[in-house]
Amino acid sequence: MSDLSLFLRKNKIGKGHVFYPATKSLCGEDGKPLLWELRPLTTGDAERLRSEHTVAQPIPGRRGAYTQKMDDHYIPALVCAAVVFPDLNDAALQDSYGVVTAEELLVQMLDEPGEYYAFVDYVQKISGFNVPLDDEVEDAKN
Repeated sequence: MSDLSLFLRKNKIGKGHVFYPATKSLCGEDGKPLLWELRPLTTGDAERLRSEHTVAQPIPGRRGAYTQKMDDHYIPALVCAAVVFPDLNDAALQDSYGVVTAEELLVQMLDEPGEYYAFVDYVQKISGFNVPLDDEVEDAKN
């Protein structure tokens, strides 16, 4: 039979923080890109952000009918939620780039589109968004 105690929270394997060189344009004294500290997002984080960034949009030609759509701030908010360091909500850091939100700061700090989208992809990957469930099941079987 199955042992339900194996499903207790104490047996859950947690994911730790990871470090990622988000941009080549911010380097330390040694000339190497600075490492950003990131945390994998939880399902709760993702659901909260999805709820905050879902908007009703009218369906053309169908009077009174609406569909739900994610607004343009969902992905930047998702990525900012994963960043532990640097603190994207730090007022001095925001002031130095002339912005007032963490999302605006992220875009200014990662102003090369390739770096920005690679960073978005990496955050999604560490949070489990880019791994098909079938692959996870196969890994678990092996």
